[in-house]
Amino acid sequence: MRRTGTAIRTAALTAALGLLALTPASAFLDTVPPFKGNDTGGIIAYSLYKEGVDVKALAVDHCARYGKAVKLTGADAQYGGYISFACVWVHPGHLSRPIRAAY
Repeated sequence: MRRTGTAIRTAALTAALGLLALTPASAFLDTVPPFKGNDTGGIIAYSLYKEGVDVKALAVDHCARYGKAVKLTGADAQYGGYISFACVWVHPGHLSRPIRAAY
């Protein structure tokens, strides 16, 4: 009786692993938007830069929503890469206070 229960569990596990192996890999991948950020910074897909989008203006507008200025921190210039930026605090009264773009 024990061997039958063990054999059934083994067969069920093998079947489950077989179904998992047949599932396409894309089912486990999450999609990432081309622009994502919060009050500390964010990332912009490098493909937007290749399309001619002004990524600096996107970052400046995003950080200005939080009353901060933008600092570009890096770029992974390849297919699937990202341009990263940080939103930094600017001292009150400083001449380079963030201005929100209206376009």
